[in-house]
Amino acid sequence: MIAYLLLVHRFPQQFKRLFRAIHDPDNHYVVHVDANATPAVEAEIRDFLKSYPNAAMLESQRALWGGYSLVDAELRGMEKLLEMNADWEVFINLSGQDFPLMTQKSIKAFLARHRGQEFIKVLDQAVARPDTLDRVRKYVVELGGRIVNTPLTRRFPEGAKPYIGNQWMMVSRAFCAFVCRDPAAERFKAFYRNTFIADEGFFQTVMMNGAPHGPIVSDDKRMIDWIPDGDIKLRPRTYTAEDAAALIASGNLFARKFDAEVDSKILDILEAHLLTQDAANTDEARPAKPREAALIVA
Repeated sequence: MIAYLLLVHRFPQQFKRLFRAIHDPDNHYVVHVDANATPAVEAEIRDFLKSYPNAAMLESQRALWGGYSLVDAELRGMEKLLEMNADWEVFINLSGQDFPLMTQKSIKAFLARHRGQEFIKVLDQAVARPDTLDRVRKYVVELGGRIVNTPLTRRFPEGAKPYIGNQWMMVSRAFCAFVCRDPAAERFKAFYRNTFIADEGFFQTVMMNGAPHGPIVSDDKRMIDWIPDGDIKLRPRTYTAEDAAALIASGNLFARKFDAEVDSKILDILEAHLLTQDAANTDEARPAKPREAALIVA
């Protein structure tokens, strides 16, 4: 059983296509609509989810790129999912501009083959990304819808090391429970609240500094084509229909990002691909007819 958190800030129609593509009555879903979105977006999504008893809305708050508010949304989503059901095993986070490359049946089969493993990109920040250490050294404040730099610097929490990756993950319930509820995680929450781009390092750092976890696979199973966006960051390229073959052949479970206003045909292609997968799975699972069974036995 999977617990999904979906972070949405626009494109309600595209969100609905994503939700239908990942919906399974055995899973659980929590949706956070950024408070920066228009009230109409939140209202439309809330109304849509009324038809799904295994889905819930998270209280909308502002989530700012580069700010701890993104980590806070993740933590609140994890906590809501922990409260909703005691049986799910794997937490998966998605944005509203993601899309699956495999059906839920195939994703569940993948997770069953890798039960207990944590799929999250993890790098020793000082070794692999020393250029990003100022993100945790410099004291920043999220204020008035922007990140405010201060002249203050800090040492990293004693006895701990910083790690980095990105914000996407498929992690165990045990890890989610620890990071949300264990007092040992509080010092990292307090520290990362005033760091830059906290969502690309907070969860990795907690995991690598004492949190219970399974074997770590430094791979989030997302196909993302990162391209430069100014001097300080990368952004995911928007996929189009020309990328369909590469996406389907990638072996990844999800991809991002998509924009139906730029190219909706790619979503049509991926939806058809998922239907084909479902049909193939149904054919494999269908019992043989009596005559066919006799031929097999013979």
